[in-house]
Amino acid sequence: MKSNKSITYKKSGVNIDEGDRFVDLIKPLVRKTFRPEVMTDIGSFGAFFRLSTKHINPILVSGTDGVGTKLKIAFMADKHDTVGIDLVAMCVNDILTCGAEPLFFLDYFATGKLKPEKAAQVVKGIAAGCAEAGCALVGGETAEMPGFYEPGEYDLAGFAVGVVDRKQVIDGKKISDGDAILGIASSGIHSNGYSLVRKVLFDAQRMKIRKVLPELGTSLADELLRPTRIYVRAFTTLRKKIGIKGMAHITGGGIPGNLPRIFPRGVGAEIVEGSWPVPPIFDLVREQGNVPKEDMRRTFNMGLGFMIVVEPDDIRKSLTILRKNGYDSFHVGTIKKGIKGVRYA
Repeated sequence: MKSNKSITYKKSGVNIDEGDRFVDLIKPLVRKTFRPEVMTDIGSFGAFFRLSTKHINPILVSGTDGVGTKLKIAFMADKHDTVGIDLVAMCVNDILTCGAEPLFFLDYFATGKLKPEKAAQVVKGIAAGCAEAGCALVGGETAEMPGFYEPGEYDLAGFAVGVVDRKQVIDGKKISDGDAILGIASSGIHSNGYSLVRKVLFDAQRMKIRKVLPELGTSLADELLRPTRIYVRAFTTLRKKIGIKGMAHITGGGIPGNLPRIFPRGVGAEIVEGSWPVPPIFDLVREQGNVPKEDMRRTFNMGLGFMIVVEPDDIRKSLTILRKNGYDSFHVGTIKKGIKGVRYA
C-alpha cells in the first residue's frame, strides 16, 4: 500500500546538510597539508597533482590500509583525534620501505549517522599525519550508511601515493651475509593486534578503559591510542648519508612476518633478544593473557616499528643520526646465510 506520508532522504537516515557542514569544518585542516604540486581544491571530483621534474625516471608507489579494531578503543574512550594519524602512518610507512617520498593521501570515512564534529576530529588526525609525512591530503570520501554500522561507530581506509626515482629504489636485492639490522623504536602497539589486546584486557580481565595502571604510567585509553609512529623523517635523515640496503615496516605478523619480505634468496635474520627495550604494554598483555611468546612475536611489533638494513661499518653513524633526530634506534640483529626467515638468539 502506498504511504500517504512523504519519505525523504533525510528521514531515511542521510543528512546532506550535515555532510556539507562537515566539509566546511575540514576545509582549513585539509588546505594546510597542500604541497605546491596540488592543483585542485577540496570538493573536486578528482584531485590533480603535478609531478615535479626532480626525478629523472620517476616510479609511482601506492599503498592502502586501515586502522583495524583499534577503532574500537577510540569508540570506548570517545577520543577520535589520533586514529587519523594511525591511518596515514600505516600507508606511508609501507610505501616508504622502497624509498618512496609520500606525495599525497586520500581517505575513506564511513559511518551510520554522520556527526560532523566527531568526523572532523578524525580528519584533524589525518591532516596531522599528512603534515608529519610531508604529503598532501588531496581528497577522500565520506559515506553515511544508515543501519550498516553500530550507533556512534565508523570505519576508515587510507590510500597513499609516493614517488621514487628508478635508480634510488630500495628493494633489498643487495642485502648480504653480515649486514646489520637496525630497529627504530615504535610508539607502542601501533595499529596491529588489537583483537588480541581487547580479548585479554577487556573481555578476559574486565579492565576499564580509563583505568590508570602504574606499570604504564598512564591510562589504558592513552596508552592504547598512542598513534602509530611515522618514519618518513627517519629515512630522509639517513638516505643521503648512508647506503640503505633494505627497510621493513613492522606491522601485523611482527618481525618474523615482515622483515623476511625484503630478503633476497639464501639469507635470513638473527635477531638478538634484549638488544632493545620492550614497552611495558606488551608485558601487560602477555602476562594478563598468558600469551605464548611466539604469539606475541607474530602479532605485535614488540617495540620496533621500522627496521633498516645497512653495512656493518655504517652501524654507529646510522644510530647516531637517527638518535640525534629523535628516533630511539638499536642494533638488533645480523643478516646471515643459511637462516630461513627470522631466528632469535
